[in-house]
Amino acid sequence: MNQQNNNPQNNQQPTDKFSLGQVLVFDKPLKWTSFDLVNKVRYMLKTNLGIKKIKVGHAGTLDPLATGVLIVCTGKKTKEITTFQDHDKEYIATIQLGSTTPSFDLETQPENFVDTTNISEQMVQDCLKSFLGNQIQYPPVYSAKKIDGKPAYISAHKGRGDEVKMRPNQIEITELQIIEWNDLNKCFKLRVACSKGTYIRSLANDIGKKLGVGAHLAGLRRTRIGEINLNSAILIEDFEKSLKSYQQ
Repeated sequence: MNQQNNNPQNNQQPTDKFSLGQVLVFDKPLKWTSFDLVNKVRYMLKTNLGIKKIKVGHAGTLDPLATGVLIVCTGKKTKEITTFQDHDKEYIATIQLGSTTPSFDLETQPENFVDTTNISEQMVQDCLKSFLGNQIQYPPVYSAKKIDGKPAYISAHKGRGDEVKMRPNQIEITELQIIEWNDLNKCFKLRVACSKGTYIRSLANDIGKKLGVGAHLAGLRRTRIGEINLNSAILIEDFEKSLKSYQQ
């Protein structure tokens, strides 16, 4: 994919172009759900181009507190969504040691604080080696993973998370690299390359368990899906500007 796929301007009529199908790569804003972005794209297409009805969908959900690469497909290209979902992915995760959260990230408040004075970067490096390769991983209860036909987070938000039995996923993690280490706060940035179905929040929680001090995900940015990376991504504001140019 190249940048021109994100630019709605070419010789084809815009209404036909998006109905026939486009693959758009966005840098998802912080605190937006993936569905928020999809709904915004659909609304922009309808209001700026006068399209009355159009299919819009996304490949690979990002949590509200995550940013980065989100692929949005329109029209007939929505049939290719599962293909993009099957690709491997890469993230930059910020992991805070010494406390946990019920959601494994900052959607819920940190708790269970533990002294981390003795934890060194080398200890974390050694710990990370055990998470490489094929493995079984349990998704967070605060996730959209469906249990008995309902997203697990519904029960979690009602305080019934302990009643939910999460089913494990078979995943593969191919690369784990610490790219920044804060020894004072025992917080680090980790580059993660992994297969589909991998929950980085669960990885953070599991790393904390392995080290015996607890941990949670303090930030997440998806940098790649397959061969598509942030260099191909555009902001939703720029997409809107390009659509409005048709009205000039």
